[in-house]
Amino acid sequence: MQKLLIAAMFLAQLAQAQTVSIKIELLENNKTPIVGATVKLVERLDTNKIQFAISDVGGQAKFQASIDQQYLLEATYTGMAPLKKGVQVRKSTSVYQFFMEEDATALAAVTIKATKPFMRQEDDMTIVDPGPIAESSTSVYEILEKTPGLFLDQDGNVYLSSTTPASIYINGREQKMSREDIASMLKNLPPNSVERLEILRTPSAKYDASGGGGIVNVVLKKGVKIGRTGSLNGGFQQGRFGNQFAGMSFNNSDGGRSSYVNLNYSNRNSYDQLLTTRKLSLDTNLVQDAYTTSPGQSLFAGYGLGFELKPQWTLDFDGRGSIGINNSATSTQNQVLDLSNALIINDNLNDLHNNGHSFSYDQGLATKYKLDSLGSELTGDVSYNYNQSFNQQDFDLVSRIPASTTTFGGLGDIRNHRHSFSAQIDLKYKFPYKITFETGAKTALQSFDNQTAYKTVINGSENPDPFRTSAFNYKEAIHAGYLQGSKTFGQFILKAGVRLESTNMFGQQRVPTDTSFSIQRADFFPYIFLSRRLMKIAGYELRGYLVYRKSISRPAYSYLNPFPRFLDQYLYESGNPALRPQFTENYEANISFEDRPIFALGRNYTQDIFTNVVYQDPNLPGVAYRTYDNLGKNEETYFKILGAIPPGGKYFFVAGAQYNYNKYNGLYQNEPYTFERGSWSFFTYHQLKLGDRSQATLFGFYRLKGQLQFYELSDFGSVNLSINRQFFKRKLVVTLSLKDVFFTNNNEFALSQGNITAFGARSSDTRRYGLNVRYSFGLKKREEKGSGFDLNSFDKGGN
Repeated sequence: MQKLLIAAMFLAQLAQAQTVSIKIELLENNKTPIVGATVKLVERLDTNKIQFAISDVGGQAKFQASIDQQYLLEATYTGMAPLKKGVQVRKSTSVYQFFMEEDATALAAVTIKATKPFMRQEDDMTIVDPGPIAESSTSVYEILEKTPGLFLDQDGNVYLSSTTPASIYINGREQKMSREDIASMLKNLPPNSVERLEILRTPSAKYDASGGGGIVNVVLKKGVKIGRTGSLNGGFQQGRFGNQFAGMSFNNSDGGRSSYVNLNYSNRNSYDQLLTTRKLSLDTNLVQDAYTTSPGQSLFAGYGLGFELKPQWTLDFDGRGSIGINNSATSTQNQVLDLSNALIINDNLNDLHNNGHSFSYDQGLATKYKLDSLGSELTGDVSYNYNQSFNQQDFDLVSRIPASTTTFGGLGDIRNHRHSFSAQIDLKYKFPYKITFETGAKTALQSFDNQTAYKTVINGSENPDPFRTSAFNYKEAIHAGYLQGSKTFGQFILKAGVRLESTNMFGQQRVPTDTSFSIQRADFFPYIFLSRRLMKIAGYELRGYLVYRKSISRPAYSYLNPFPRFLDQYLYESGNPALRPQFTENYEANISFEDRPIFALGRNYTQDIFTNVVYQDPNLPGVAYRTYDNLGKNEETYFKILGAIPPGGKYFFVAGAQYNYNKYNGLYQNEPYTFERGSWSFFTYHQLKLGDRSQATLFGFYRLKGQLQFYELSDFGSVNLSINRQFFKRKLVVTLSLKDVFFTNNNEFALSQGNITAFGARSSDTRRYGLNVRYSFGLKKREEKGSGFDLNSFDKGGN
């Protein structure tokens, strides 16, 4: 018996020794690597032993295989005919090369049968395939809402792990616009225009050092390689008010040229209700009920051209433009209450109207030159953005207690112009022995101009309002360069780099007084990334990651502009030209299972944190103003856990939880100020196939003890449902949806900050039902021959 056990152990060790690493390399006919293909390797004698992988930038997918064992290989990629081959592993061969043929089928008929990961980890980046959730979405904004691990607040800010908002990139370019403008742009992008989402909680030295909250990069499709394809879509969403939208997209590929165009129109309206109680003194409260409606219209267009000048050289030219009409009307009932005597001291009604229109244009030029077959490349990118907005504002005050015969109001004209330009060049060079070197440089310029003119209207008489009239100019220049290298040591991957950024910010308020400011500084931002395979469970790899990054958050021009923006007669907003940048150091450990992120634990240390604060106006009793200030430092600890059943089967789900604990320590109005808050967030996405052509989805989130800077929020969340059905050979998709089923995406809040104490509740038009219709079309290319396969002819190292 002992001899049998020893023999069994010897054979097991021998079998283990015969296991080797192999690479499946997938190429197009012109020998261009196929990046992002789904590769499946099945042991022929035991079909329960299945491995999956995604081809990397060199077109290679890595597997563990046994010598002299026979395997069945399947590979799928959008626009390519499925590849099926037999492979017999030989000790003398580690790379098995195959060529994939273009598919002659129209886009609407392409079906990927292999399991493609919904989320996967690629070094320090999480990549999300939007395919499983695009069909039940009406815009890119909704795709972000449904992506597990992302959280969008009521103002359109996107959060990853931190309570600091993430930076939004489009095709690798940061969108330096207001949160409202970015949200509007994402709501107008059709969902089928997205190729993938790249989520970077701790971006490497290659990326801008700004954005302590991480980066969400929306990579748009550049056109497809299966002829002429496109789609038409339209629909509506109805709550208390309604939204209507319609759009189209068209893609064309002809040899080495490709092009696309997206058009989208939307007509929308919603409401926001804010109930607030603020203490003016020990026995006096200000109670406000503000109801806002926000009708608007927008027209969005995106286009692009791509050229393959040589097999190794590509050039892409793309742009986006939008025109918007944005109106709002706010009616606020104000009451000043004497609590000790139960009296209404003051009762008035304030009406505020904004009538505005905006125009935005973005143009980019990108090029890539492949230096060798290892994946070395030189890339360049130049982009320009112009944004202008005009807003006419009028407000009036009607006093009811005490009664007054005087009518009071105001008129305002606000004009903004912004230009931004960026240019960057990046070199990635791959050496033998798994060594990669990266370097690059970038320049980003921005110019902003604001002209605001106000008049007061008293009993019909107009007079200039010097308090609110302003002229403000702002210029910014950020110059950067970086060095970064990576090396694989056995089971370890080490990546380290440093980025140098020069910050140059100049602001000047010419009217009413000169409040010029200047910030000029240079800072180093180190980055370290370490990855190691931890173990294998049932043949699947468990991998760990350690990351360190330093980042900077620079105040936006709207945070610096000191002119007072009227909200009501008791509150206004004002920027702070003395605001300093804040710096964050982030440490994170995370684990992925078969390239799927499942766990993350991290900590952020932030110095000179700037946040929204409320102060009492020293010259106007009873009037407060919101502004931004550097309060001190903050320590944030977070962890996140994810679990999922991969897409491809009848049922697919992703679920997760995240915990954030923040501890502030600083000064507020020259007094020590501390604040501690912990909050939980839960999120999930479920998809169930109802037959061959229908599927139902459920997604939602719930947040316990939420936090918005220094505001403590009550529990809130949302449950959303949708069901879709395919018709006419899967070309027509009809989707019915219901958002915020239980009307729980509203919250109560409380603020205790120095001598400012307030509490209240906020709700908006979140519960909506909707209908979305999308029709996809395609024109077939000429049929091509020679794309068959033979599972009985096993490859022994050739093609």
